[in-house]
Amino acid sequence: METTVQKTINGFKLEEIQETVRVLQQNPEIAQFKFRAKNKWIQGGHNRSTITGFYGGGKEDDSRTQPFVFDNGEPPILLGNNEGANPVEFILHGLAGCTTTTMALHAAARGMAIDSIESELEGDLDVMGFLGLNENVRNGYQEIRINFKIEGDLTDDQKEELISYAKNSPVYDVVSNGVPVKFSVK
Repeated sequence: METTVQKTINGFKLEEIQETVRVLQQNPEIAQFKFRAKNKWIQGGHNRSTITGFYGGGKEDDSRTQPFVFDNGEPPILLGNNEGANPVEFILHGLAGCTTTTMALHAAARGMAIDSIESELEGDLDVMGFLGLNENVRNGYQEIRINFKIEGDLTDDQKEELISYAKNSPVYDVVSNGVPVKFSVK
């Protein structure tokens, strides 16, 4: 009996990365994904999001048997009761997660082993815009700063290369370039 050992780098199987790239190059239509979230207001600044299914790889995904549930809240200074992180903090969470995963995946595809990636994010937001008290102030973040700590047998140039891969992150793209949002009412 012959055993095949797959090379794993940064938690990704190199053979699976290569196979995924090959399949996507041959069938670009399966690269189209639709992600979904549902949200229900509870009271005040408290609301709850549930995330379960999505469409990807040419079909509806059924791998999730339980929904992911996230409570959104506000701190008391923003008239809430800390029921959960506030939505702009979730943006930082999403940006941290997506840039980190993007770096680890691109590094693995290039044979670069990483021991750890840590990040600290900080965003500046002036609530005068959100509250409609100053039309010259943006409603969202004015700037977000990310400081990465990358450990591994890597040169400084390789660490900078990894940070450049973070710009391939879908969440980085959404945050830095914006995306059209359409509203409707049922």
